[in-house]
Amino acid sequence: MHQTGNSIKLLTGNSHPRLAEAVAARLGIPLTPCHVSKFLSLETSVQIHSSVRDEDVFILQSPSPPDINDHLMELLIMISACKTASSKRITAVIPCYPYARQDKKDKSRAPITAKLVANLLAVAGADHVITMDLHASQIQGFFDIPVDNLFSEPSMVQYIKQEVDGWRNAIIVSPDAGGAKRATALADNLNLDFALINRKHDENHFYVEKMELLVGDVKGKIAILIDDMIDTGHTVRLAAQVLHENGAKEVYALISHGFLSDTTMENLRDLPVKKLIVTNSIDQTDRINATNHKIDIIDIAPVIAESIRRTHNGESISALFRPNDLFI
Repeated sequence: MHQTGNSIKLLTGNSHPRLAEAVAARLGIPLTPCHVSKFLSLETSVQIHSSVRDEDVFILQSPSPPDINDHLMELLIMISACKTASSKRITAVIPCYPYARQDKKDKSRAPITAKLVANLLAVAGADHVITMDLHASQIQGFFDIPVDNLFSEPSMVQYIKQEVDGWRNAIIVSPDAGGAKRATALADNLNLDFALINRKHDENHFYVEKMELLVGDVKGKIAILIDDMIDTGHTVRLAAQVLHENGAKEVYALISHGFLSDTTMENLRDLPVKKLIVTNSIDQTDRINATNHKIDIIDIAPVIAESIRRTHNGESISALFRPNDLFI
């Protein structure tokens, strides 16, 4: 990893300090001192203890449960604080984009909150956004500022090759039609077959009632489920059951963003998968200590750090999208 100059400033709030520290270590720079707390009125207070005037500022914040709204507000206030402190450029580094699932008006009077978040970031003063594995690519179109959507796919390719025994006899599976493009891209990189599961929601579109294998033959193969996020684990559970019913030898679940609630962790032992693999776009440290061997973590700090270095130096970041160009 190349060293950066002195004009880069990396700040973080309370959402994921471990990731920010890992990124700073990869860049060979210290985190810019920044104290984020709350007043007794529960208003957010931000104090930046170092000059950011005419500096290239990167603010790493990954809003996540149970404090997703507080984390988002911290990010907005930090951006605004740097803007009024005359920063040269402000880049919001958001590994897990908040409210990404609310990206369209799928029923009457439904808000498009992902667009609202984009507006808030721009109004606060962000000049550039770096994120990872957006729930829907069209979210990039909600912005009038540059957006770089990184992919965890190269890291997943590496994990599969190193950790999944007999991966050449595997098949990549999407649990719904919306993730088909993501799954087929991974299948093409690994030269593997692809399968698609069709899911039927209940009448309120809240829970998945039924799943069935629509495309592909999983019999006798290692099935690798690919999805962008996991919350309750209900979708993964039903998909894994369908795959086992259709003769899958083993089932792995690779998820970009793990919104692992306490309920999900309690049910993890009964999840019909050999491994649940998530990235550390959301801090999983406390949850891993409390669970069993079923969960693995893919570290995205090298990719985030390299994207920051390349952005700062005016270099292309397209190399980060290729499996053979990981900076680990």
